[in-house]
Amino acid sequence: MCGTVGMFVGCSALSYCPRSLLAAHPVEPSDEAPEDRASAEEAPEYRSAFQSWYDRASVRQAPRRTILEDDTALQFFSPDLVPVAQHPLVKGLPERVFNAILVQHLYRYLDFTAKLEYLVVNRTLVGIAHGSTGVRVPEEMRFDALKMYCDEAYHALSAVDLRRQVEHHSGVRAQLPDEPFFLRRLQQILAELPAEERALAELLFVVISETLISASLAEIPDSDDLVPAVRNSIRDHALDEGRHHAYFAVFLRHLWAQLLPRERQFAGRLVPKLMDAFLLPDLESLRTELTGYGLSADQVEQIIAEVYTPEVLSRHSRATSRMTRRYFEQLGAFDDPRALAELHAHGYVS
Repeated sequence: MCGTVGMFVGCSALSYCPRSLLAAHPVEPSDEAPEDRASAEEAPEYRSAFQSWYDRASVRQAPRRTILEDDTALQFFSPDLVPVAQHPLVKGLPERVFNAILVQHLYRYLDFTAKLEYLVVNRTLVGIAHGSTGVRVPEEMRFDALKMYCDEAYHALSAVDLRRQVEHHSGVRAQLPDEPFFLRRLQQILAELPAEERALAELLFVVISETLISASLAEIPDSDDLVPAVRNSIRDHALDEGRHHAYFAVFLRHLWAQLLPRERQFAGRLVPKLMDAFLLPDLESLRTELTGYGLSADQVEQIIAEVYTPEVLSRHSRATSRMTRRYFEQLGAFDDPRALAELHAHGYVS
């Protein structure tokens, strides 16, 4: 992945060089035998979920979510959504420290959101809008990709804006790695793949992330105990992501219809690993954070071992990925025994 630099230095936006890797999926007829390539007729008719976008999208109608002085008596994040906050050793920490743990969890969520949107998702949306992904889609889908590009840029802006406000009002400085865990995992996966397969893997990751994130956002409670700016910002994001989820569920079917059988087998085997990249927690960063609160190394290991058990991680991944897995299952992605074995190995089949 070339990050942001490659989009503006040494290439033009019109060429969108990251997507040139999709030579394996050319728009023009390839040398493959026609019977080996799926017919475009397998792709569904497109019905846009963005007809009311100009009136309903957050970037078009939502106000800036601002934290007021009176709000600071409320919680910045729900302890119900911070797994370690349920552990007795963490509950026993001073209130100031406990609240700082909640704030740091919010920072991780906001950092994840911003960098997912502007480093990964919007790169792909540019390619779809420009028609340079190598995946043929209706013109209306290309136009809707531009609307989503605006949405995602606004989500990133809102996340960074909110993080800055929380730092100001809480006095808790964000302790974040240079790159969020999902991005490090994705880069590792791509580095292990042959160059000709990386662009397809990126497309699959965006499909997966955009159909998983709506399930993740559904977990956020609509509680009066939360700072309104946090609650409303997450609600704005969730409303937009509902449309994005619908879009990418259809985009996956267009993509799948244009893959060769060997590419479909590759995709099916890779899906569980890409879902893990999105869903698994960054335990190393959590260890570093908890150690900074005065907990001993043994206490930190006890907390992580008792909170993030393999059973808990697998159960959460299965529940959150249910719709995403269903989309791939409907396309036969897991009919290959090797793909099904990967699902089992990564805990997505009980």
